[in-house]
Amino acid sequence: MSDVRHVLVLPDRDAAQEAAEVIGERFALDEEPRLVRDALAGEDDAEDAQWLLVLRDGDGRLDPAELDAFAGEWDGWREEP
Repeated sequence: MSDVRHVLVLPDRDAAQEAAEVIGERFALDEEPRLVRDALAGEDDAEDAQWLLVLRDGDGRLDPAELDAFAGEWDGWREEP
């Protein structure tokens, strides 16, 4: 089993939480995605933070293009490893 991870970058907390609720059902994930606040350099205000949705893909079955399209539904993108 490999330790493949995908990171979706989302513009705000609301988008990240909504995406986290939907992604498990759409892609039949084995475990819950992890939400991580990613403050922009030098910024302390939560409004200036992006949110990351970290997905573990041990079987390597998630299609990066589909994940990128999914993130795009919330004005986000999939970060390239």
